[in-house]
Amino acid sequence: MTTGEPGETEGPGGAESAAETQEPTRSASAGGTGGSPDDVTVPRLSALGWVRWAWRILTSMRTALILLFLLAIGAIPGSVLPQRGVSVDQVTNYFLDHPDIAPWLDRFYLFDVYTSPWYAAIYLLLFVSLTGCVLPRAMAHYRTMRGRPPKTPRNLNRMPYCARFTTDKAPDAVLEHARSVLKGYRMETDAPADAATCTSSIAAEKGYLRETGNVVFHLALLAILLAVAAGSFYGYRGNMLVVEGTGFANGVPSYDAYYPGTAVNAGDLQPFSFNVDDFKATFIEGGKLSGQADSYAADLSYKEAPDAPEKHHKLEVNEPLSVDGAQVYLLGHGYAPEFEVTNADGDVVFDQAVPFLYRDTFSFTSDGVIKVPDTGDDDQLGFSAVFYPSAAKTPQGELTSDFPDTRDPVVTLQAYQGDLGMRSPQSVYQLYTEKMDELGESPEMRPGDTWKLPDGAGSVTFKGYRDYLSMQVNSNPARIPALLAASVAVVGLLAALFVRPRRAWVRAKRGDDGRTVVEVAGLSKTDAAWATAEFHRIARTLRDRLRDAPANDAGMKE
Repeated sequence: MTTGEPGETEGPGGAESAAETQEPTRSASAGGTGGSPDDVTVPRLSALGWVRWAWRILTSMRTALILLFLLAIGAIPGSVLPQRGVSVDQVTNYFLDHPDIAPWLDRFYLFDVYTSPWYAAIYLLLFVSLTGCVLPRAMAHYRTMRGRPPKTPRNLNRMPYCARFTTDKAPDAVLEHARSVLKGYRMETDAPADAATCTSSIAAEKGYLRETGNVVFHLALLAILLAVAAGSFYGYRGNMLVVEGTGFANGVPSYDAYYPGTAVNAGDLQPFSFNVDDFKATFIEGGKLSGQADSYAADLSYKEAPDAPEKHHKLEVNEPLSVDGAQVYLLGHGYAPEFEVTNADGDVVFDQAVPFLYRDTFSFTSDGVIKVPDTGDDDQLGFSAVFYPSAAKTPQGELTSDFPDTRDPVVTLQAYQGDLGMRSPQSVYQLYTEKMDELGESPEMRPGDTWKLPDGAGSVTFKGYRDYLSMQVNSNPARIPALLAASVAVVGLLAALFVRPRRAWVRAKRGDDGRTVVEVAGLSKTDAAWATAEFHRIARTLRDRLRDAPANDAGMKE
């Protein structure tokens, strides 16, 4: 039995101190009969409980923002480093310039960022998170729009804006005038709270478009994610080099690099073809920007199908060729020197243009490899070459190029003879010389020059050069839906930024003197100064409409 004094109990052992009686014990509701704190059991989450917890964390707005931030961070390497999906040549040049770090970067898919597993994981998690955030929010907003505005608070003078005045009009007449003043608001009349004083009020709300815009913006983001996913699933892209004067037919073997979507087969490619009739590159020749490209333009003749009529198109960097839903883009250009190689018997065994990879865009000094596997005997020929569009000498006497245009084209060759090792797969831009003997280095060769190879191995003639185009074909059936979703997202964002939600209340009741006391109050979640001005306008307009004689106007107190 307790003594009534806090902290004291009476038991078999006598009185106990308050500190002793306040020791935590295991309650019977927890399944125990009392004991030490060590006997306390902590409830454990079931598998379903863990799933619910993980779902709440994943679908929180904070998680969605973190994933969106990670998606932006993950896209940085895709902007800084060359990507295979855009330019295989630039990736190859990066491997040549950074042979130590490039393989490590490639292990983390940093040259294929947007198709990497880690980027896809962030993308999918963001999609799930946004879906779990937006859909419940959209449903809640829909219910709010169909529901009534919040009821009139008991103490309107606690609102950020509150005005009071008196009038001879009856409370019902006051509310009738208030409805006309609050035109444009969604209104609901509250039932009289006090029959003796005829107290009644109107609750009004406006600016639902702000939350609507917010919901539309996030739904549009989901639509963009879906469109991008659909484009990756049903679309394809490919890169190729096309030498001036040659053509291209849209088929998988014609691509240097081909990236099909999961649902794309070889037979799904549009059957178009084109020929590069002419190409012209112009460069800035003076000032601080000297040597930078001014324009690239190619004249194409193309057919949408083998039996279709021939058409013409001027292809430029930002003016792609659109054929049957596919876009052909001009990414860049380079030089393809032409060589004629004869064997020891004087027979021509090689005669074609070879695309070279440029080292930089300021000089367009380019490196290339010439492989002659069929020489008529057991020894094959290989050449590593350097092309200088505008040959010049450095102060140290070394050969270089001082301008990207072909003012004085020169090529130098390093010849090898032996086994090219072409029985195993190898890059067309690399020459494997492990099983080859070095024949020597050529002099500086200009168009028309011939170099007699040592030991009677044949000859090489530098016939001239052609331009080649670095191009990409991109087919994305979800391109238009993605554009529409992006436009809707912009509209929703504008509404979310510029629409101002606000609430207003008008209460009318009989005072002790028989006059009607009118209270006007307002609440805004955004710009307080702008909202105060609007609420004050509502109060003044209502007062002016109710005032039937100057003597009846008691003024307003804010």
